[in-house]
Amino acid sequence: MVAISSQALRMDADALNELFVRLFPHQSMHQTNRVITVEPGFLVAEMETDKAHLRPGALISGPTQMGFADMAAYMLVLAHIGPVEMAVTSALNYQFLRPCPPATLTAKSELLRLGKRLAVMDVRLYSGDDPRAIGQANVTYAIPG
Repeated sequence: MVAISSQALRMDADALNELFVRLFPHQSMHQTNRVITVEPGFLVAEMETDKAHLRPGALISGPTQMGFADMAAYMLVLAHIGPVEMAVTSALNYQFLRPCPPATLTAKSELLRLGKRLAVMDVRLYSGDDPRAIGQANVTYAIPG
């Protein structure tokens, strides 16, 4: 087995975006999730939101935020391990920090630990141009052996 390194990328942003569309065609038709940049240990993604993502009160719903945080973590793991499609979320803890108004969401995902079987990430979400995070997730992925 090839050693996994948090310093080496196996997939760039274009490859990750192509893989996302192939793996989740039903989602890519209804929302625009895309990896903007990826570098060793860090990824930035964006999601265009619309009225389908709103909850009462005209705010972006919790499931939308958590799903986007999970997607950003998944793409960061795959950037480092390659297209291992069956890497799966084993834990996701999400903190809602402030109301999330409708706007383009940005996820900034940082790889905290990459082991042989588990990867741990910190993901911060931002709404529009506001520099304050609207949510924060700790996400752990199980990597198949």
